[in-house]
Amino acid sequence: MITRIEPGKRMSQAVVANGFVFLAGQVAAHPACGVDEQTRQILAEIDRLLERAGSSKAKILSATVYLADMANFAAMNSVWDAWVHPEAKPARATVEARLATPDYKVEIQIIALA
Repeated sequence: MITRIEPGKRMSQAVVANGFVFLAGQVAAHPACGVDEQTRQILAEIDRLLERAGSSKAKILSATVYLADMANFAAMNSVWDAWVHPEAKPARATVEARLATPDYKVEIQIIALA
């Protein structure tokens, strides 16, 4: 069984299948701020979507972080480190990438257990 959470025109915000939760890349809802605040917004949205899928940050297996500028790595990490589950840190990659609009400074994609 496949469950699609908040399907839109092009994608679903999350898909639950075979015991896994796949989140679409999440960006800040209000991107007119710094990378630290954008990261806070994104992590709150990840928490919300994981809860809707019957999961939590303790069940995250993998995270991919996209930064528009790798100079923001420390600022993003300061927020991530305060948020990530202390006993359940996922595998993670961080890459520099051009994001969908110049306002976005960070995007995070998650795979978790349901």
